[in-house]
Amino acid sequence: MSPHALFPALISPTDWPLLANAVQRMHGSSRHVHARGMAQVEGASHFPAKLLRRLLGLPEPGKDQPLELTIEREGGRETWTRLFENGQMRSTLERSADGKHLREQLGPMALYFTLSRDGETIDWQLKRGRFLGLPVPRALLGSVLSRSTAEHGRYVFHIDTRLPLLGQLIAYRGWLEITDERE
Repeated sequence: MSPHALFPALISPTDWPLLANAVQRMHGSSRHVHARGMAQVEGASHFPAKLLRRLLGLPEPGKDQPLELTIEREGGRETWTRLFENGQMRSTLERSADGKHLREQLGPMALYFTLSRDGETIDWQLKRGRFLGLPVPRALLGSVLSRSTAEHGRYVFHIDTRLPLLGQLIAYRGWLEITDERE
């Protein structure tokens, strides 16, 4: 395992080997990963939610959306490009300046997570956020459920983001199978 691999560096070395194999492969150290699968995408249908999804580069709701994911890793930074049937979502992941959190940049929004192992699953806990570099009060970030696990040998994900007053901004869940993996 590369000492620069992002997820293994943020999860305890004793916990990393206990994660499901599909999770370790997806979040490991390969410089290039390509995967295909399916996703269910949900979200509020009112205008403010649609506008915020567009601003953050999130996909629109839709059932049984084919999904392609490409992960490019360079040093301790990862670029994730997700191609849903109803939109593209691109984010950059890296260690926070304090080295303790995963920082995910989605358009003008930076989200900071702690990662922990729950059985064979990675549990992402949102701690704080910044919009255009300015701190966002934690209460305005709402609730975020984010888990990466495996079922039947496939990588499985479940993300659900709900904001005060807006309700469900986005929820997407589904599975991916790695089709190309290169060091």
